[in-house]
Amino acid sequence: MAGNSFGRILRLTTFGESHGPGLGGIVDGCPPGIPLNASDMQIELDRRKPGHGPTATSRRESDTVHILSGVFEGVTTGTPIAFVFANEDHRSSDYGNLADVFRPGHADWGFFKKFQGIRDHRGGGRSSGRETAARVAAGVIARKILEPLGTHVLAACVELGGLGLAADLWPDLEGARTRPYCAAHDSLPPLWDAAVAEARTAGETLGGVVRIEARQVPTGLGEPVFDKLDAVLAHAIMSVGAVKGFSVGEGFGAARLRGSANNDPLLPTNPPRPGQAVFASNHAGGILGGISSGQDIVLHAAVKPIASIAQSQKTVDREGHAATVQVGGRHDLSAIPRIVPVLEAMTALTLADALLLQRRFTSP
Repeated sequence: MAGNSFGRILRLTTFGESHGPGLGGIVDGCPPGIPLNASDMQIELDRRKPGHGPTATSRRESDTVHILSGVFEGVTTGTPIAFVFANEDHRSSDYGNLADVFRPGHADWGFFKKFQGIRDHRGGGRSSGRETAARVAAGVIARKILEPLGTHVLAACVELGGLGLAADLWPDLEGARTRPYCAAHDSLPPLWDAAVAEARTAGETLGGVVRIEARQVPTGLGEPVFDKLDAVLAHAIMSVGAVKGFSVGEGFGAARLRGSANNDPLLPTNPPRPGQAVFASNHAGGILGGISSGQDIVLHAAVKPIASIAQSQKTVDREGHAATVQVGGRHDLSAIPRIVPVLEAMTALTLADALLLQRRFTSP
């Protein structure tokens, strides 16, 4: 099965299925001497793990991580870093009725056609959102690489169920970690509580929008043609299963602006210094010509509603006959907020990989 690895120098490979013994990852290309231990990873994994928050599944997983290699006496050794965590609360019997039918909105049909009828129907197998736990653990390594530069990545939910942040309010990403739904403003959780309650009663699920910011990003990251930084970020963010849309800076809004409004004027520093400038605005989202400009990188990800709804749906069986399916098991009502640390991790992995690539390019 191809496509299980991401990155060029800092390269993550993930493995495991939702209802197998466990999941994990291998990170290759990490420089030696970076402080790292399992507790660093656990902090981020606890943000993603199931069983917490108003939209979360009732499945309980500790996602306790175990580092198997690549770390000695609290620092990275430069060799591959392998880590695993067990599946502890999987109930495969909940999915017995799905072996011969295809759930609408899921990866079932695609896997069936690609792999000649062979697929793990238990909780989605490899296509399950549980795969993203390995990304979150790997993202901690990427953050450690970026940390000495002061580069940090934050994200927050700005829209859920069609209810978004008011236009006159600025998103507060720093405070999002302590708010329900990882909300970008204090005004949002009460609105979303009502939407979630209504959706739960109706057997429905909700989508949303996440804003991601990378701050104090060095200039010059990204390659100017096929590996533009925004193109690689799009690859990273769109590789997360529930994401169906991606934008940088003004995104689709730029199509409705004139050039004079969308451009970001460069201004001299005070006093002027050779090779230095400040920007009057950031419509470009911190990337110009596929290369980081030194401004904050601003991204948005559109997250679809979870496909497992508590309603009977039309489908077909393996023989092509009409069927209906009622999805059992335990599922999130929305991928938000658990997807937030995943999107942060993928952004950090992209930037750390671009940084290591740039260092090779500029090294004597």
